[in-house]
Amino acid sequence: MRRWKRSLMGWGLSGLLWVGGDGTPAGAAEVPVSSRPVADPNPPVVDARTLDHKMLMGYQGWFACPGDGSPPNRWLHWFRRQTPTAVNATVDFWPDTSELDPDELFPTSMTLPGGAPAKLYSAATQKTVVRHFQWMREHQLDGVMVQRFVSELGDPAFLTLRDRVLSNVRIGAETHGRVFAVMYDLSGQPADRLVSALTNDWNHLANTLRITASPRYLQHQGKPVVAIWGFGFSGRSDTPQQARQVIDHFKAAGLTVMGGVPTHWRTLDQDAQSDPAWAAVFRSFDVISPWSVGRYGDAAGADKFRRTLMEPDLADATRAGRDYMPVIFPGFSWHHLTGGRRNQIPRQGGAFYWRQAYNAVGSGCRMIYGAMFDEVDEGTAMYKLAPTPAELPDGGDFVPLDVDGTKLPSDWYLRLADEASRMLRGEKPIRSDLPITP
Repeated sequence: MRRWKRSLMGWGLSGLLWVGGDGTPAGAAEVPVSSRPVADPNPPVVDARTLDHKMLMGYQGWFACPGDGSPPNRWLHWFRRQTPTAVNATVDFWPDTSELDPDELFPTSMTLPGGAPAKLYSAATQKTVVRHFQWMREHQLDGVMVQRFVSELGDPAFLTLRDRVLSNVRIGAETHGRVFAVMYDLSGQPADRLVSALTNDWNHLANTLRITASPRYLQHQGKPVVAIWGFGFSGRSDTPQQARQVIDHFKAAGLTVMGGVPTHWRTLDQDAQSDPAWAAVFRSFDVISPWSVGRYGDAAGADKFRRTLMEPDLADATRAGRDYMPVIFPGFSWHHLTGGRRNQIPRQGGAFYWRQAYNAVGSGCRMIYGAMFDEVDEGTAMYKLAPTPAELPDGGDFVPLDVDGTKLPSDWYLRLADEASRMLRGEKPIRSDLPITP
């Protein structure tokens, strides 16, 4: 049961990929520093009362392995055909597992260059997910929106897995003082059961699992946050009436509702459905977050996106009395997943990611969604990744962090997200060039 969500090329193959306080004055260039500041051993607990000045990353949590104790008991989102070899891999980037303990790792049929077995992790393992939140704390990152794929929830085995991953996220956030919220992904869910699937599952989360009782569950405007990704995209059969019914239901339940909406939500063209009724629906979300992964592929494209979409979107949302949360991403590659070009949108050593963060903060955005913490399938992962070919399995065509010619540490993108978060919070000046060097 493999559901590939909101991918760049899900729209790109349809012709919709557009590639194109230290006292320093805002925007002034600084000399990059080569050494990383000593991490605060006790960073402040993240304020769970607001989305303002936060960067929340998406947490897929969809990776599973045989023997991990989860009901599917199989490889999920790592390999095809339940055969853990390079030719069957569906991920382009390889996670850095060097800090994981033996009880967190599951063997594949591949080996590393030195002959050691190549092993992977499962999000069903509480210890590993809690470790991910430790990395967030060490890099002073705010937390995540944990993905919940609606199309899976009718399968008891996958419902159990999703509940376990959510529980692991909750424990990780509570252990390390981060925040979390649920984001529903509608991809693959039949429209005739869409409303009931969403409302019934939220009842399960709120009343049975009591997820919002966690002191680490994110709130905004005095209410718990729930995000819904996927309403109104072109090629889908959901309707404005269904979306309105869901939004109204969640608002009546006392929630702040965030919408992951099409890039062209404001103009109702290209990746958005054209029914005029969507205009009011999109503006009924409390927080509007247009999907932008793959809509540009370099700094010039990101700058054009800022001028033509981000800034007008922010102005429109503000006029409607809504918050606006743009999406930024480090790069893209899904060669193993779909046969697309390897390293299709290069990360450029972090320059591409930083340009987007600069554009968002420089435009006046008060919150940012980072795609994604752990998405190695599509090459947007921000967590610790294999830095060189020496850490990649033999026989594959995986992408190391040094692919663009710059030697980087495995946690480079967590460091950059830390810097971007500080800029968003006003702790660092707004600057267009990378603030640190590897």
